[in-house]
Amino acid sequence: MSDPVAVDGTDNTNTPEEEPLTPIPLGTLLDRIQREWTTRQRIFDLPSARIYDVAAGPDISTEFLGHTIATPIGPAAGPHTQLAQNIVLAWLGGARLFELKTVQVLDDLVIGRPCIDMETIGYNIEWSQELRVPDSIEEYVKASMLIEILRQWEPLREHVGEDPGPHVFDLSVGYDLEGISTDKVANFIASMMDGSEIVERLRSELTGEWAQFKDYEFSTQLSDTLTLSTFHGCPPEQIESITKHLITEHGLNVIVKLNPTLLGHDRVKAILHDTLGYTELQLQPQAFKDDLQFDRAIELITELLAFAQDHGKQFGIKLTNTLILDNHRGFMPDDSMYMSGPPLHVLAMTLLSELHRALPGKLRIEDQLDAPIQVSWSAGINRDNLAASVGLGLVPVTICSDLLKPGGYGRLVPMLKKLAKAMQDAEVENLAGLVAAGGSGSVERYVASLYSPETNGMYHKDGNSKLPRSVDHQLEQWGCVACNFCVTVCPNDAFLKLPSPIEGSRWEYVVLGESCNECGNCMTFCPEDGDPAQIKSKLYLNQRRFDDATGPAFLIGGDDQNVVTQAKDEVTDQVDTLVSILDGADGLPIRPLG
Repeated sequence: MSDPVAVDGTDNTNTPEEEPLTPIPLGTLLDRIQREWTTRQRIFDLPSARIYDVAAGPDISTEFLGHTIATPIGPAAGPHTQLAQNIVLAWLGGARLFELKTVQVLDDLVIGRPCIDMETIGYNIEWSQELRVPDSIEEYVKASMLIEILRQWEPLREHVGEDPGPHVFDLSVGYDLEGISTDKVANFIASMMDGSEIVERLRSELTGEWAQFKDYEFSTQLSDTLTLSTFHGCPPEQIESITKHLITEHGLNVIVKLNPTLLGHDRVKAILHDTLGYTELQLQPQAFKDDLQFDRAIELITELLAFAQDHGKQFGIKLTNTLILDNHRGFMPDDSMYMSGPPLHVLAMTLLSELHRALPGKLRIEDQLDAPIQVSWSAGINRDNLAASVGLGLVPVTICSDLLKPGGYGRLVPMLKKLAKAMQDAEVENLAGLVAAGGSGSVERYVASLYSPETNGMYHKDGNSKLPRSVDHQLEQWGCVACNFCVTVCPNDAFLKLPSPIEGSRWEYVVLGESCNECGNCMTFCPEDGDPAQIKSKLYLNQRRFDDATGPAFLIGGDDQNVVTQAKDEVTDQVDTLVSILDGADGLPIRPLG
């Protein structure tokens, strides 16, 4: 396995202790795609039934900062948008807007583990990229190339359709002007606007089945849009200067993501505690004092819109960032955590109603689809509220928390099908028609439904207190209840489900060590008692990562077959069992590199 190399040729590989994720080479990913599709009609464990054909339903295309996208949804900047295989999985599921993981100058962060808590509504402590910036660049270029290849790959044609439609990679950077102005972040943005050098370098990995694409004219401008994410407490002057810098220095169309703290401490507390019943949530009053205030936000939005228009660029806002809280649960190690999911949807919609009143005729929602400010969305979107949200004019919408539930990326297709059904019921041909039909009513009416005890059940604590299923059994290395949850809830596609030759066990689950960052989500949803990321067999292709590993770890090698070349002392007696699993007809779909 090759080590990641920067555009300038320098080695930017982290030491294993600093490297929670190790990118998998393009050639290895393509080889897995071919083998997995041939043996089991899946790609990265996503079954063919969960691949979305854009042409099979109504026209759900929309616009994003001057670009057409074939569907109005995609993954939010987070765990689903930092590895190439993550992005491909979302594209296969029907996503066409990809808000890439937020990149910042500090790319050697140590993030506590576990970092995701989705037991009920959704909390996290991961907030920035877990790759070195040069690795992030390469992952996004790889993802773009993979999507272009899969658009035209004949075996996939009947599933994605003759024309899967256009998509957009939306950059995300943070968190202050000083960091964004550095050569490191500037190079990231420049490489996303012109990735030709990386594309040319990666062509050498297009071999075998994929050699037909070796001379293909891949897109080299991955993006010219950016969603700005800022820390809680970022001064308005800083937001203004960063946005203007991105427009003037990089020629980007810019979305500014706003915080739910704009509603004020007392109102947020009343919504969460009194309206929705989440009395255990502990707000941080200082965050509300330090954050951008509502009146200044209105001024800032107006100023930045005028500035963008003067420079021939588009400007928009996004609702909303997660909400910072005291960590009262103790599952994750930090003192603070960030809330997402259903209650954030209510907060963000409430904020939308306030902004709509304060900016008459400015926001592109309801019957004002020709207004100048696009409003994109990322707050508690799921299958049951997508159509209502899009019906208000909120496009595109990005999703994170819902994709971290059982089903994972496979939840996108049912989401899009329910949107199509809503359009069919409204007898409209496109999303503009859905908005004009008024299926969601006004923002005010929709917000009222979120407050009413008769209609807000899926946002209230009572509707979000059910814990994941459990069984009274200790999780073991081999054999389990085979629920497949670890595969679907992993945002990084780190788990593989393989047929088991072991008597009494139908499936075995193994972990791709390079893709596992021990986020904790599989542990939350595993019905048995234990952490699958620690207990199930971990397979490594990278010698350095294997050397640093603990627990049931195996190094895989060999050019033509799956060979366990090394095993940690405590599992040397399990090598034959693992080999029998990997060598099955539907065994490991990855060709190890010698």
